[in-house]
Amino acid sequence: MNISVIIPLKDEADSLPELTTWIRKVMETNAYTYEVILVDDGSTDQSWEVISSIHQNDDRFKGIKFKRNYGKSAALNVAFKAAKGDVVITMDADLQDSPDEIPSLYRKVMHENFDIVSGWKKKRFDNVLTKNIPSKFFNAVTRKMSGIQLNDFNCGLKAYKNEVIKNVDVYGEMHRYIPVLAKWAGYSKIGEKEVEHRARKYGISKFGWERFINGFLDLTTIMFIGKFGKKPMQFFGLLGTASFMIGFLISLYLIISKIINLDFTITNRPSFYIALTIMMIGTQLFLAGFIGELVSRNASDRNSYNIDSTKGI
Repeated sequence: MNISVIIPLKDEADSLPELTTWIRKVMETNAYTYEVILVDDGSTDQSWEVISSIHQNDDRFKGIKFKRNYGKSAALNVAFKAAKGDVVITMDADLQDSPDEIPSLYRKVMHENFDIVSGWKKKRFDNVLTKNIPSKFFNAVTRKMSGIQLNDFNCGLKAYKNEVIKNVDVYGEMHRYIPVLAKWAGYSKIGEKEVEHRARKYGISKFGWERFINGFLDLTTIMFIGKFGKKPMQFFGLLGTASFMIGFLISLYLIISKIINLDFTITNRPSFYIALTIMMIGTQLFLAGFIGELVSRNASDRNSYNIDSTKGI
């Protein structure tokens, strides 16, 4: 199978008939073998009935239904496990992503050998204050922290090699950081393509300001896990040791001062309590690293690595 198209959706009954007809036309024009996986993320409208009707008319269009809203990351994660195409393309269901971009994305993955190709909505039709400006700031911070030079991490229109999506675990709000997760898994050939962004035709946006707060928190989690996930002692142990030593040196200074001057009162000085607090924090950090190391060493994937079998000898 050439292509799997994955479309997470919530309350998009109005747009689905037009979107699926458009996708079918693009696929048949280019003679692709394909499947389309529509993930209903707890819709309260008639989305699932529409998906069922589309599937009855063409079984290449498949549906997955959640009993409640779990979020876009959960929808993608489930669909990634089911996808069979050589190239997996994700897109939104609101008709703001154009299916006409599918052939060019497919060619960049298959012919130019990219692991991931991310869409870049250079010209946007979203609200400037609530989406465009926050999105630019969010993308700038993510580029700086991850080292991946993409202009639009949050674009739903992306193409992946199948093996990439089988080796990343998407949860929380991690869907916008799949390129970062893929990079940590060893897939470093990440490209970008400018794509068309269309004005919303039906319904309303499902995302608000909270997605940026959650997004930054998830980015911090990803960066930490990527660097210290299998070696937590190097992070917590270092901070704990440094903190304890600072407190110890302050305490040593107070003790020496007391020896030199017997009238010197240790417990009346703020530095005594500061030193005590810092030493306690340092001890707790060190123990956190030690416990984390024990958990990590007993984890089933402690020594799991993404190995390129074509490079073996």
